[in-house]
Amino acid sequence: MVMPVGPLMTEHRVIERMINVMNKGKEQIDKKQRIKPEMVPVFVDFIRVYADRLHHGKEEDILFRELKKKSLSPEHKKTMEELVEEHKWGRKKVKVLMNSHRKYQQGDKNELETISRILKELIVFYPKHIEKEDKNFFIPVMEYFSAQEQQEILEEEKEFDKDFVHKVYGEKIEETEKIIS
Repeated sequence: MVMPVGPLMTEHRVIERMINVMNKGKEQIDKKQRIKPEMVPVFVDFIRVYADRLHHGKEEDILFRELKKKSLSPEHKKTMEELVEEHKWGRKKVKVLMNSHRKYQQGDKNELETISRILKELIVFYPKHIEKEDKNFFIPVMEYFSAQEQQEILEEEKEFDKDFVHKVYGEKIEETEKIIS
């Protein structure tokens, strides 16, 4: 059996690595009561681009889409709905984090507490979210798919990956063009 979740689980290991880096950054913030200006934008970019658009994009736009066509058990359906809601929660937290960072950079030192709190929430959230997917969802739901369907999902994930960088940086160019025009 092909198991198209392999790439998704590999991406989880990359996300876990960044969560460890975020934890070290949060510890620095708490210890020094200041933040390196580039730290939060790097965290936000990683979560927005890699964790959310690339990884969650494949989950929601490919795997979950295909699972919705299947007659899922109530437990699997509930878990999939929870995962989507968790993705939305993460997006909201990252938006708050970036807004707090902007305010902090503009001189509002009170935002440091919010930055630290949101980082902690994300640091606690992602390992639990990943564990839920790895241990309780990805492997069991593969049983809903034939070997052929799994192969098709894997191929679609590969196509998604192939086009992703070009799409992201094309959008960054468009944003920059708007700024300078």
